[in-house]
Amino acid sequence: MIERYTRPEMGRIWGEESKYRAWLDVELASSEALAETGQVPADAARLLRKHADFDVARIQQIEARVKHDVIAFTTAVAEKMATAGHAEASRWFHYGLTSNDVVDTSQALLVARASAVILNGLNTLAEVVKTKACEHKNTIQIGRTHGVHAEPITFGLKLALWYDELRRGRDRFAAAAEEMRVGKISGAVGTFGHIGPEAEEKICARLGLKPAPIASQVISRDRHASYVSALALIAATLEKISLEIRHLQRTEVREAEEPFAAGQKGSSAMPHKRNPVTCEQICGLARVVRSNAQAALENIALWHERDISHSSVERIILPDSTTLVDYMLAKTEWLVSGLRVYPERMKKNLDLTRGLVFSGQVLLDLAASGMLREQAYKLVQDHAMYCWEHDGDFRATIEADPQVAQFLTAEQIAESFSVSRQLANVDRIFARVFGEPR
Repeated sequence: MIERYTRPEMGRIWGEESKYRAWLDVELASSEALAETGQVPADAARLLRKHADFDVARIQQIEARVKHDVIAFTTAVAEKMATAGHAEASRWFHYGLTSNDVVDTSQALLVARASAVILNGLNTLAEVVKTKACEHKNTIQIGRTHGVHAEPITFGLKLALWYDELRRGRDRFAAAAEEMRVGKISGAVGTFGHIGPEAEEKICARLGLKPAPIASQVISRDRHASYVSALALIAATLEKISLEIRHLQRTEVREAEEPFAAGQKGSSAMPHKRNPVTCEQICGLARVVRSNAQAALENIALWHERDISHSSVERIILPDSTTLVDYMLAKTEWLVSGLRVYPERMKKNLDLTRGLVFSGQVLLDLAASGMLREQAYKLVQDHAMYCWEHDGDFRATIEADPQVAQFLTAEQIAESFSVSRQLANVDRIFARVFGEPR
């Protein structure tokens, strides 16, 4: 991933040094576990633990010649052992392993580290959204369906909905990350032809992993597809949040907007511009993560016990997807925590249609008072359409209709147009979402 969208901690996890260090962790855990089972001399395992090392530039230099990254790695480590005066011990480095034993198992370590960063980001963002939801629990806003005014909501309810979705995304991702926390040390076709299952169990335990119950030369890629799909779902939720703020920031709406820093400029040509650029960035990056999920799904089907068509793909989609989601989480946290909210504008927009948004309640109240529903619907719709087209006052029109007066008193009509009546259950919804009265 380009530096622009890479935060430092995630960048370190997916750097070349970190990758080869994870390979070395797997190799040393293997040597020590095999020493316990008597397949590797204990002194060799001890010397490998003390002296085995590598230089990234040297690995790259060797790979340019041998065209195989794992061989380049093991050769570079062997050179380090020789330099330390323990070339003999290097005979037991990578003993009984195939390349993908190291690559797949070390990848699980890197994914686990990346997942911890993302889960922390999800938890932080969820708390920010929860705080903002409680702050605006009773900030009245017009709800929109199809982009058109519908009925009153509160801005806090909108945020609570985001929180609920983020929580599900976190749970899905945690489960997918746990499925990825597996290693395999079962050899070239998964038959434990050179070392036994008990050694694999010891190796994985040393690394904090579980052994895959069965593998070919590779761990089955449905796990990876599920993982990237979980990342794509998180990205989609972040896009949902950002897209909503983009709509609310439109000049005609102006109910909320992303932070705009002192000295920031929105346009090279128009000094008045305050554009939702961070929201748009998040929406754009979500497309990349979604496309990576498609690539992950296509990695499931491989030839026989292994081909490497998935390998080149994963070198891109795993670092890029985790890096982008980490970046998007941080940006969304910044966006929500500093969000500018305009309750007065929300109230103005709610009143824009002069009572039309209460048509549904008027319909119900007429029906409850004895008017046939079809008759009530026609009456209310006729008044609503007239007011819509002539910018009329819907409440005044309803109050002046003699047919309505036959069924509803002035007090009942006032109650039909009550915002508090519409929003009487906000506290109960919050209790459902957050598990406590707010």
